Amino acid sequence: MTTVGLGITGTGWITTFQDLGRQDTERRGVPTGGAADQHSAAVANILVGNARGATLIENLGGELALVPDGDILVAVTGAPARVTVGDVPVDSWTPMVVPAGHEIRVRCDLARGARAYLAVNGAIAAPTFLGSAAPDARMGFGQLLGRGTDVLLETGFRGFGRGAFRPPLFRLPVPVLRCAEGPWNIDVVESGGIHAIPGVREVIEASPYVVTARSNHVGLRLDGPVRHPDTDTEIVSHGVPVGALQIPHADELIVLGRYRSLTAGYPIVGVASRASLPLLGQAGPGRELRFRWVDRETSLRAHAEREAEVRVLERAVARAFGALGFAAPLPTAR
Repeated sequence: MTTVGLGITGTGWITTFQDLGRQDTERRGVPTGGAADQHSAAVANILVGNARGATLIENLGGELALVPDGDILVAVTGAPARVTVGDVPVDSWTPMVVPAGHEIRVRCDLARGARAYLAVNGAIAAPTFLGSAAPDARMGFGQLLGRGTDVLLETGFRGFGRGAFRPPLFRLPVPVLRCAEGPWNIDVVESGGIHAIPGVREVIEASPYVVTARSNHVGLRLDGPVRHPDTDTEIVSHGVPVGALQIPHADELIVLGRYRSLTAGYPIVGVASRASLPLLGQAGPGRELRFRWVDRETSLRAHAEREAEVRVLERAVARAFGALGFAAPLPTAR
């Protein structure tokens, strides 16, 4: 293993260490947290030979830039982005070598997505809280990366015996997240709370919703029509899944994210399909969303298809890296 320094020379609006979140902490009142776009984060790690849940860098808006003091294997995923290495344009969603002393720069096309993920082969030295590098500002664990930060990496990467700027070495079956320029369609499964608000299903299905600047890591606040219960029936607070559609007292719709807590007594009318969660993680202010109701079986099938694509990629990367004499972890049962 070799220790490589990553000098952060530029950051976006919010740049943090990330992973796929905490395990088994919500029963203790600590949200799981983790990457907003779990699909892109997992794929970035797979493409560089890491396990899905390895620590990586999440960049929201602006331009992320860093310079390594040794050769590193990198992958950039997430929103469509302009990626350069030493001012030479390179592809995202593929493994690439960044030579020592060369700067890699990543700038998202904010019209098509808000977050980029940068994974590096090896183990990034990052603080952890309850077993995860994912930030949680409410718990005093910010993890913000600033310009001038030096990040240490332990890596076994020794190169592939070819120039850094030659044509791409790999043609992998990468399940790229499609971020269209127009409205994004989000599949939603109804929940029990929908029956307490007559007509709300039809209103949500027929209406456009726009992500507002009031959105944060707890949830997306959407500007659009809603309905409220006809009575002031008290709703007992309870835990809710990621992607829950909540209607607070105000005239807005909230889609709860990975840092949500309890319902606070507000009705939950539906839950976004797991296959739609990566798009919600890429939705920034001004993004128009459209919701379409699907049944539970359709939701589960879409997620299973996405998971199958990721597992195919894991196997392809393990074979490709193995043929080059560079080990990558085989997929594990899930």
